[in-house]
Order: sequence, then structure tokens, then C-alpha cells
Amino acid sequence: MEKNDPKLATNNANEPLLPDTQEAVNIPQPDAISAEPATDQAVIENITEDEATKHASLCTSLDQLIEQAKDIAAKDAADISREDINRLRGIYNSLSHVSATAHDSQDEAGQPVIEDVTPSPLDEEFKTILNQIKEKKAAYAAEQEATKTANLERKNAIIAEILTLADDTDNVNRSFPRYRELQDEFNTLGEVPATEETAIWKKFQDARERFSDNLKINKELRDYDFKKNLEQKELIINEAAALNNEEDIITAFKRLQDLHSKWREIGPVSKELREEIWQRFKDASADVSKRYQAFFEERKAREVENERAKTELCERIEAIDILSIDSFNTWEEKTKEILAAQEEWKKLGFASRKLNTVLFNRFRATCDKFFAAKAAYYKEVKDRMAENLVLKTALADEAEQLKDSTEWKKTTDRLVEMQRQWKTIGAVPKKHSDAVWKRFQQACDFFFEQKKAATSDVRQREHANLQAKRDLIAELDKITDETPKSEAISIIANLQSRWKEIGHVPFKEKDKVYEQFRARITEVRRAHDLSERRDQMERFESSMEELQGDTNKLARERERLARTLETRRTELRTYENNLGFLSAKSKTGNSLVRDFERKIERLKADIEALEQKIRLVDSKM
Repeated sequence: MEKNDPKLATNNANEPLLPDTQEAVNIPQPDAISAEPATDQAVIENITEDEATKHASLCTSLDQLIEQAKDIAAKDAADISREDINRLRGIYNSLSHVSATAHDSQDEAGQPVIEDVTPSPLDEEFKTILNQIKEKKAAYAAEQEATKTANLERKNAIIAEILTLADDTDNVNRSFPRYRELQDEFNTLGEVPATEETAIWKKFQDARERFSDNLKINKELRDYDFKKNLEQKELIINEAAALNNEEDIITAFKRLQDLHSKWREIGPVSKELREEIWQRFKDASADVSKRYQAFFEERKAREVENERAKTELCERIEAIDILSIDSFNTWEEKTKEILAAQEEWKKLGFASRKLNTVLFNRFRATCDKFFAAKAAYYKEVKDRMAENLVLKTALADEAEQLKDSTEWKKTTDRLVEMQRQWKTIGAVPKKHSDAVWKRFQQACDFFFEQKKAATSDVRQREHANLQAKRDLIAELDKITDETPKSEAISIIANLQSRWKEIGHVPFKEKDKVYEQFRARITEVRRAHDLSERRDQMERFESSMEELQGDTNKLARERERLARTLETRRTELRTYENNLGFLSAKSKTGNSLVRDFERKIERLKADIEALEQKIRLVDSKM
């Protein structure tokens, strides 16, 4: 039979009844420990965040949960714990909740409607296995209860026999060995019903004390027994005192319970030492009990703080207005906020048992809602880009069909109109953007080059214009270091005006001659410290004059300028947003603020110049 290892029996709500008829030490139990069977609500509450996360990764379907249930059902009844049953039921409830959620729909008003879900054969199979486990566990519990009842009957019989031996004062020498056998048998018997544990131990203790104190037994034998008991209790006291050095208070408290059980099994000591040794053991027990109670009070305080922090996290991500997000950048910014909140959540400990799962479900539902909305947005944009790709591909196909046309006026008008249409169509997938644009661009360029080549007198004019522009470049040499600044500005302005009046030059020479003119003007400006930005604008105006009438090139230039303008605007918004987060309380903060302000001013100037250039291109088209 198993050795008796009773838990701390209690005489009232707080005090365990301990041996030698002394007062019991107060060993409070934590609020989290309960002897009552777990209710369905308690089962759900006992599924903690970590367990929910762990089993969500292990059991993603009812098939897997049934396999786990079968494994548990195959165990011996003694190896099946209530936690096994609670965990199975909790995971099943979670899976059932997910399944029910998956059937959610919306009515015409946009309100959620929960559809009826008929239990599947897998549900019935799981419930059958779970009932088998519970019945197996119940049968084992009934068997254990019957054993406890038998142990109680035998212990009562032992106590009665000890009392009989105590009353037989004439045969003390002969009865003492039997008395020791009865004590050993009593201690080796297993547990008794919990309601009888304290009473049966008290009766046994009274019988032993009666045998030891009231009978005229052999004094030497009694003193030896007292001495041996004292030594054993001294060891227990030392062990109890050493538990104060145990860092794990849960382990220390469980060990203390074991020590109290051993104390009960040891017989009495001499009367003059009983009060003293019991007080020492009680004091050592009280120190561990106080630490144990303080541990649970501290844990409860932490749970309250974690509950507050988790509630704030839920409120923070719930405040994100999903419906107002209308760009990829904003979605990515909010995604970073959600991921940061999830990292914070992982670092927090448990909240109270009743709210921990509720808060986790609330947090997870908000995250799921956000990422579902994000996926829907990206799908919508992807579909829209696909439609734009179809439209731009059709324009590219048509342009390739028109590139060999010799109907110069009609085809030019159509290609110009197609270029305008191209600008009104939105973005396409990045992997197709360059390819479809290149097709369209090359087809348009080919047509306009063919159109230019078909007009011979245009070439003659272009060569004359080339010589005229070279002459203008030579005139820049008239500006020397002695030339006054105002005069140099006047000469440059005059030459630039005359440059604009000169028509097109041969295409192959266009860039080269313009670069020569621009480089020479730049040298003069640097020598006389003239405005570079104005010079850039003038160069741009000059280049646009050369492109006037070439709507294809103008359209490409405008699209390039528009992309650059959008990039500058994005950079400006980023710097202005980051500027709001900087603190100017330190030298480093002041330096960063000034740097950001300078960059913002430069970006604003660039944006203004780009807008001016776009207006100039529009005027030339």
C-alpha cells in the first residue's frame, strides 16, 4: 500500500491541525488554489494566453484535437489530470468559436449575422472521447474513494486496538512491540476521506499519547522512544527553517506541507519539551507561510498592472480608423503600430484569471480586423492596377500599329490624344510599368522621327539654326573678367532670348550644342556670381523652346517632372512630420531642427521650381 501523505488538514478556515495537541500554525492558502471542481467557466478562464498560443499552433483543426484526446484516453486513469480534460475542452471551445466566426455574414444594414452551425461528426466523435475520458477518471476516483473508506475503517480498528493495549497495564512489556507495529501500519496506510482526515489523526494521536503517558510502561523503552522522536522532530524543524532560503516559494510551501505530514507520523516527545518544540516548528512554518501569502499578494498586484497595460494596448489599436486609410504609406505606418503593440503585449505578464483570456481575445480580434482590412485594400488596388495595365497595353498596341503611318497630321493628332489619355490612367504593377511604357514611348518616338525625316527643308533650316546657335556661343566670349556684372547679365539675357527665337537644330546635335551653350553660360555666371537656380530655369526654358511642337518629347518630360514633383512632396511631408517629433531642448536637438528646417526650405524651393517647369511644358503642348 502507498505511504500515507495527507495534505495539511484544517480545523477551521485558516489553521491546520498539527500533532502533539498544540495549536495549529496559520498556513494561508492562495486565492488561486481551490479544492472545488472546475466549472465550465473556470475551464475557459484556466486557458491562459500562453496555453492558447501554444495549443493554437499545435491544434489548428478538430482532427488534431481528436488525436490528442485519443492519446489521453489511452493513458492510465491515474495519469489523467483534470488539467488534461480542461485543456481539451478549452481548445475545443476555442476551435468552435473560430468556426462560428467563420460563418459570420452581414445583413443589409451591415450588421453581423451568425448563421446556425450544425455539429459535425467530428464534434460528436470528440465529445464521445471526452466523455470516455471523464468516465474513466470518475471510475478511478470512485475506486480511490473506496480505498480511502477501507483505510479509514482499518485506521479506526488500529486506534481501537491501541486503546485496548493502553488499558492492559499488566502486559506492557509484551504489548509494546505490538504497539509499534500498529503505529507503523497506521502510517503506511493510504489516504482517508478528506472530511475524516483531521478527526482520525486526532484520535490516533490521542491513543498514542494515552499509551505513552498513562500506562506504566517500561521507562527506559519510553525514554528511548521520546529521544528518537525528538531527534526526528529536530531534523524537521531544521528543514523547515532552511526553507526560508529557498528562492522558489511555491516549492518551499509544498515542502513545508510534506514536513507537516511527517511531523504527524512521528510519535510524542517528553511532556516538558512538547510545548517548546512545537512552538519552534510553528514559528519556522509561519515564516514560510508569510512569504507564501506575500508572493500571491504581489502576483495579484502585478496582474492588476498587466490588466491596465493590456487594456490600454487594446484601446490604442482600436483607436486606429481603418476606414480613413487610403494609401500604401499610411497602411505601412499603421502596420508598424500594430506590430509594435504586439511586441509590447508579448512582454507583459498575465492579467487576472478572469480577464486575461478576455483581453487576449479582444486584442487578437482587433489585430485580425486590421490585417483583414489591409488585405482587402491591397487586393482592391491590385485589381485596379491590373485594369490600368489593360488600358495602357491597349494604347501601346495601337501606337505600335500607327508608328509606320505616313498620314502625318492625322496620326500626330491621334498619338497626341493617346499621350493625354496615358497621363489620365493610374499606376500599373511595378513589374510591368517600365515595359509597357517603353513600348508606347518607342512607338511614338519612331513615328515622330519618321515624320521629321520626311521633311527635307526642315533639315536645312535645322543646320542653319545650328550654325546660328554656335555663333551665339562664340558671342559669350565677349564677356570678360572686366565686363561689369550688370552688363554681363544683360548680354546673357539677350543671348538666351535670341537662342529661344532660333528654331530646331539636327536631333543628333541638339544636346551637344545646348550643353556647350549651357556650360559657357555657367562659367560666366560663376565668374560674376549669378543665380544658379535662375540659370537652371533659363536652361530649361531654352530646352523647352527646342522641343516646342514635339508633343511626344514634351509629354515624356512632363511625366518625368510630375514623378519628381511627387517625390519631393513626399519628402517634404516626411521631414515636416519628423520635425514635430524632435525636441530642441538639447544641442543635438537644436542642430537637427535647424538641419530639418534647411532641408524643408530647399524642398519647397524645388517644388516651386518643378511646378513652374510643368506649367511651362503645358504651355508648349
